[in-house]
Amino acid sequence: MSLSAYNFRMSNISLTKDQHVWSFAHDMKPVIEVNPGTKIDIETWDCFTGQVQSEKDTVETLDLSRINSATGPIGIIGAEPKDVISVKFHDIKPDSQGAGMVIPEWGQLIEHCKSPVTRIFKVKDGTIHMNEKVSFPVKAMFGVIGVAPASGNIQTFDAGPHGGNMDDHFHGIGATVYLPVYQPGAQLAIGDMHASMGDGEISGTGVEIGGKATIEVGLHKKISIGFPVTETSDSWYTHGSTANSIDDALKIACEEAAKLLVDQWGFTMEDAFIFLSVAGDLGIAAYYHPSPGCVTARMRVPKISACPTPFNFNK
Repeated sequence: MSLSAYNFRMSNISLTKDQHVWSFAHDMKPVIEVNPGTKIDIETWDCFTGQVQSEKDTVETLDLSRINSATGPIGIIGAEPKDVISVKFHDIKPDSQGAGMVIPEWGQLIEHCKSPVTRIFKVKDGTIHMNEKVSFPVKAMFGVIGVAPASGNIQTFDAGPHGGNMDDHFHGIGATVYLPVYQPGAQLAIGDMHASMGDGEISGTGVEIGGKATIEVGLHKKISIGFPVTETSDSWYTHGSTANSIDDALKIACEEAAKLLVDQWGFTMEDAFIFLSVAGDLGIAAYYHPSPGCVTARMRVPKISACPTPFNFNK
């Protein structure tokens, strides 16, 4: 049976932001179950869960147990351990107000800044307004995309092989994110929308905002991955996430890309190594250390005829 047979289309269903989790647990249960191919309209909180309404609401005023909620879990019917699910973002619509912060002890510039500080951003007609002088285009994306892990209970603030808080700004409209399945149904949850976020997210925040999105879920039975993989119109990206080591995260992202080139497209490891060196781009998705949390790196692989997608679905 071809993989596309698992992706028959269903009508849209809806999931509100009040149906959410604070962690990815190995035994979490779905609030809804859907067939592959289903489109789902989801609503998400901002990462502060509505606690930040003005610039007086700094990090020191917040209940930090209410950070990074993820809408779900969504059970994917037929998904079993060692499968892969996919999440395609058809549309992302941020709300009209978001926030960014300087957080004590976080980020590469913290020793140069007063903290804590909150800035409120207004979002209107595709433009983000930071103040009277500074405005820039909306580039909406999701920071948290994950599934139930193989074991344990992983906070939505963290990232790993299950996905989680990857904070990759390529996870926006048109992107498809592939995630390994560890538990029956996968148990997908999504949150931490940003109206915009830069590579590294160096202060620890993007334009943190709530909003709505339309996603489509898929199921793939003949491929396997170690960490999430993202596909866009012109490239695909592998990821590596670790607790603290940027070197380890970068290495994992490279290894994951090379493995797909070898296993899916018949490259030798030596050719994969050289190709990634001359045509790929190794980068950082999230690295706002010194801080608690995770580091996420990615490797961009350009779509060419020799590797037009992450996976050779015709194998």
